[in-house]
Amino acid sequence: MAESVVLDPVDLRLLRLLQNDARTTYRDLAAQVGVAPSTCLDRVTRLRRSGVILGHRLELDPAKLGRGLQALLSVQVRPHRRELVGPFVERVRALPESLTVFHLTGPDDYLVHVAVADMADLQRLVLDEFTARREVARVETRLIFQRWDCGPVLPPSPTAQTG
Repeated sequence: MAESVVLDPVDLRLLRLLQNDARTTYRDLAAQVGVAPSTCLDRVTRLRRSGVILGHRLELDPAKLGRGLQALLSVQVRPHRRELVGPFVERVRALPESLTVFHLTGPDDYLVHVAVADMADLQRLVLDEFTARREVARVETRLIFQRWDCGPVLPPSPTAQTG
């Protein structure tokens, strides 16, 4: 398990601000948290080096790219062996429809978040890319009506750790 990093209140404020808008300038960040821009740069650099900040991503709207239907595919792989699951995961990650792949415990082995053009495209994806694979024993499909982002992701508060 990854080791956690000790963060002070200034670090936490910086992370909150950057999670809301990763394009915020160091000057603006510094003004909002009450430190000098050079201090802000040093702190963000330290957060990157320590692995707290993993990167910056551009978020796209799948619907505006012709993929207006999103679904979650629960996939059971049998037998669940490393020599089968490695290539399976790489194939799923390479699909242009795949947004996120989760490896799970429980009756399903994977949860795959996909974005497709329409129901016919979803049916094609499930039949041609999932159930056609020898190692896929079962796929359940759930349509996504609406999605809400949560966050920001911050460490548990001290009261949550002791309670």
